[in-house]
Amino acid sequence: MTKVIGVRFRTAGKIYFFSPGKYVIKKGDHVIVETARGVEYGTVVGEPKEVEDDEVVKPLKPVLRTASTKDDEQEKANREKEKEAFRVCLEKIKKHNLDMKLIDAEYTFDNNKILFYFTADGRIDFRELVKDLAAVFKTRIELRQIGVRDETKIIGGYGICGRPLCCHSYLSDFVPVSIKMAKEQSLSLNPTKISGVCGRLMCCLKNEEDVYEELNRKMPSVGDICKANDGLEGEVSSVNILRQTLRILVDVDDEKEVHEYKLEEIEQIKKKPKKKNQNGGKKNSQEDAEMKELEKLEKIEKQEGKSKLGDN
Repeated sequence: MTKVIGVRFRTAGKIYFFSPGKYVIKKGDHVIVETARGVEYGTVVGEPKEVEDDEVVKPLKPVLRTASTKDDEQEKANREKEKEAFRVCLEKIKKHNLDMKLIDAEYTFDNNKILFYFTADGRIDFRELVKDLAAVFKTRIELRQIGVRDETKIIGGYGICGRPLCCHSYLSDFVPVSIKMAKEQSLSLNPTKISGVCGRLMCCLKNEEDVYEELNRKMPSVGDICKANDGLEGEVSSVNILRQTLRILVDVDDEKEVHEYKLEEIEQIKKKPKKKNQNGGKKNSQEDAEMKELEKLEKIEKQEGKSKLGDN
């Protein structure tokens, strides 16, 4: 077992392990550590803990020191300098007439490098831009192209639920999201309803996927024939996955009635045979267009892969 602390370098960023060494460190403290990008200022996100050796990337780097008042002031000054760097970079982009959207500027703690994050539709030749920026700032310059999900993660905002975006609040990395998840949760397959601010499938579709998969495994589908413990039998007209209830269309005194049952009140389920839809196996044009758009989003999401922020 190895004793570690988890450190983040940005809100909702990836968590990296470091050795606390001789220092007494608690959650919320700021520390100075050495990373692949140089010396950095990070926030401790958990109490020191013991983890399995195979969970640690070797060699485990130690904390250089706990942040002093001077370090806190330097970090604050860096944040102010980033605003100026952002402004200068925007001017240089316009000067070189580059088709790119600048998203953020970030100084490393030791000012050894400035990172500029941007989005663009294709590859951008920014060699002349880097030369101009290096001449202005007299330090190493890195331009990093990111995707729209990383852009949203940096900028933040509010989702359709009214809460701050998950990616900006707590998600340290992006998880693969698929159309199947929306189907499992009986959601509309309209792209505008299950896409997030970034235009990609909403990350929160993954949150309850495991629960829905387990609940769906037990429930009958609409159209199945079910027999309840009161002896009535009929076709399932609707199901409530979370409540584990279903409504069955039954015959009572030669009249059709809809009765609601709990899943445990169902004694027998006869699965309906799979059929093509009423249009002879063809989707209507709107459904077809929506499905193609969702498949396109799913494909782009896979291509973009994990977050490109914070590669320490």
